[in-house]
Amino acid sequence: MKIDVLSLFPEMFEGVLGNSILKKAAEKEAVTYQVTNFRDFADNKHHRVDDYPYGGGAGMVLKPEPIFDAVEALRSKAEDKPRVILLCPQGERYTQKKAEELSKEDHLIFICGHYEGYDERIREHVVTDEISIGDYILTGGELGAMILIDSVVRLLPGVLGNEDSPILDSYSSGLLEHPHYTRPADFRGMKVPDTLLSGNHKHIDEWRSKESLRRTWIRRPDLLENYPLNDQEIKWLEEIKKE
Repeated sequence: MKIDVLSLFPEMFEGVLGNSILKKAAEKEAVTYQVTNFRDFADNKHHRVDDYPYGGGAGMVLKPEPIFDAVEALRSKAEDKPRVILLCPQGERYTQKKAEELSKEDHLIFICGHYEGYDERIREHVVTDEISIGDYILTGGELGAMILIDSVVRLLPGVLGNEDSPILDSYSSGLLEHPHYTRPADFRGMKVPDTLLSGNHKHIDEWRSKESLRRTWIRRPDLLENYPLNDQEIKWLEEIKKE
C-alpha cells in the first residue's frame, strides 16, 4: 500500500510513522509513507493556503487551489486511482468495518485540514471519502489521519506477528473482545478463571464467546441491535441478563 498525507504540519507525523507497528510495516515493505506540505502548492508569493469566507463569518477557509494541485500531482504519479480521504467532523463516523474496507486499497491520500473548514469545491470534486473519528472538534486533521493510518496498516497482510490478531479484535466480529489473562495465575488473590487453565480448547472457546457477549451487553448494548445472534448466543444472553 502507498499512503500519502497532505498536511501543513508534516513534522507531526515523524514520531508516529517512525515507531512501533507503522515503522515495522514500512520495513517489511507492506506500506510506503509520504507526507507533503500542501503549502508548497500555493500559487501566491506569501504561500497562503487560506482566505476569508465569502458572505462573512468567523475563521478562515482553506483555498481550493493548493489542495487541488497537490492531489492532482499525486494522482499523476499513481498507477491506480487512489482513495482521497478528507478528515472532517461532518464526515462518516469511522468504524472497524471502514478500516477493513480501506485496508484493501492500494493507494490512500489523506487531506488534513485546519482553520474553519474547506472550500466546498474540495469536497465536491477532489475527495472520495469524508471521515470523522468522533463527534468532537480538533485543531486539525493530523491526529485523525494518524488514527486511520494506524488502524488500516495493522490490517495489511504480514504486518502483525499473529495473522489471527486483527480477526479477533473488538468490533471485527461485531462484538467487543473477551477478557484476557496472563501469568501469574494467582496475583494477590485475584485468580485467572479455571476454564482458561483447563487445557480444554472447546470450553475455552465457549467461555471466550460468552464473555465477549457479556462485555458487549454491559458496555455497548447498541452493538447487539444489528448483530445476528445464533441460538447458543441467544441462550447465553438470556442467562447474562438474569445474573
